[in-house]
Amino acid sequence: MSAPQREPVTRAEVVDVLAALGDRTPEDVTERIGSLEVAWLVSQLEQRYDTTLELTDEAFERMGTVTGAVVTLRDLLPGAGHDD
Repeated sequence: MSAPQREPVTRAEVVDVLAALGDRTPEDVTERIGSLEVAWLVSQLEQRYDTTLELTDEAFERMGTVTGAVVTLRDLLPGAGHDD
């Protein structure tokens, strides 16, 4: 039995999660994100998707921007494939 298909992580979802850190508005989230924000994002999405993400150093580095985080998370989250 395969894992259920999930919708891919969206940029809006990533920005909303990051905005919750520090009680910011989504408009206040910058493209560049720091290591604490990456850790927060990963933790929140692991809870949301009920999974554990195993990040390599390379994957962690790619998540230094919102765009990089979206692409990396789409690749890492089970069942959240995309056709881009």
